[in-house]
Amino acid sequence: MGLPLAAGLTSPAARTSIFYFALYMTGAVSNPYLAIWLTGKGIAPEQIGIVNALPFLLMILFNQFVGRVADRASDWRSTIIVGSVLAAIGPILLFFVHDYLGILIVWALIVVPFQAIAPVVDAASMRLARRIGADFALIRVWGTIGFVAMTIAAGLFLDWYGAMAFLPLIVASNLLRMVTAFQLPLFRAPVAVSLGVAKARRQGPLVATRLRQVWRPWFLLPLIGVALLHGSHMMQMGFGALIWQQQGIPAWIIGPLWAVAPAGEIVVMLFFARLARRFSARHLILFACLAAIVRWAGFAMGPPIWALAVLQLLNMATFGLSYLGIVNFIANWTSEDIAAEAQSFFTVIRQVVTVLALTGFGFLTAQWGAGAFYGAAAMGAAGAVLTFVSLLLMHPRHERRQLPSQR
Repeated sequence: MGLPLAAGLTSPAARTSIFYFALYMTGAVSNPYLAIWLTGKGIAPEQIGIVNALPFLLMILFNQFVGRVADRASDWRSTIIVGSVLAAIGPILLFFVHDYLGILIVWALIVVPFQAIAPVVDAASMRLARRIGADFALIRVWGTIGFVAMTIAAGLFLDWYGAMAFLPLIVASNLLRMVTAFQLPLFRAPVAVSLGVAKARRQGPLVATRLRQVWRPWFLLPLIGVALLHGSHMMQMGFGALIWQQQGIPAWIIGPLWAVAPAGEIVVMLFFARLARRFSARHLILFACLAAIVRWAGFAMGPPIWALAVLQLLNMATFGLSYLGIVNFIANWTSEDIAAEAQSFFTVIRQVVTVLALTGFGFLTAQWGAGAFYGAAAMGAAGAVLTFVSLLLMHPRHERRQLPSQR
């Protein structure tokens, strides 16, 4: 087992890994520290929830369209580049806005292009990995490595320079993503090969070749379940660092403590291929939902720092397993004709849940503080129920598992 970068920086897998390394760096800065920065601007918790939720609300309207355009393009790469360039323009405007409405609009201009390309990147990278015989998890892991590196760096810079370091870090991370987008490979196979792969995948009667076919209950329920699970993370993303600060945890600890979660993801991604050979994607998703109940209920109890670190490790399941599980689940049951559109369809569901979660958690945090994490635990429980029902409707023996020979 080796990471793609070990084989050289010019291979398609390595170039995709480099882009993933930069892809999530903006989130590494904003997830822990946006709420703190906004609070310093006089923004109330309810308004912070809206600032976080508006980009997801907007993408509910556009994400499906972006996925369809990406699938119709000659290659998914062009859509990814355009979105990366647009996302790099918005951060500069943050230096010129200081009121709630201005920040609300500009932050949406930053996040929306990124949210638009994220499912396209996943779909394109998954198809590339399967075409060239690579392991998607070992490509995607570089996104988490970059996230961890930037999380630690942001914690140090913000501890040294205070809130004034927030905007330069946001600008730098978006510019780096834009630069690395231009070195991405072409993701699609040559036409003759593409037609052969598509034909082979259509032989399975349950594999969707049109978007309307993904509305089957056994397929749709896990998508909603993972959307609920990922939506439960918005309590941590939007308000976790703020609550920790209010509990007296210093900024230089918040950064490393936050980085524990994605560090756990790295472990899962390195060994995911082995897990996928033994368990179906939906069984992994079910386990992730159950882990979320434990994680978020533990957060609600206001534990000491060492216990928070242990609970943060559960992110290897609550996000790592669920993310890889759902990406594989979608790729297993859909053809390349609708690769980006199907992934975007899931993203739309997740964004609907995210908007509701961020808005709701803003009010819950204002009323209950850390107790709002119990709401996140309830969302994890709901995701577990939906995934279990899907398993009852369609036995996992039918699942097209991502075995090494099937990549």
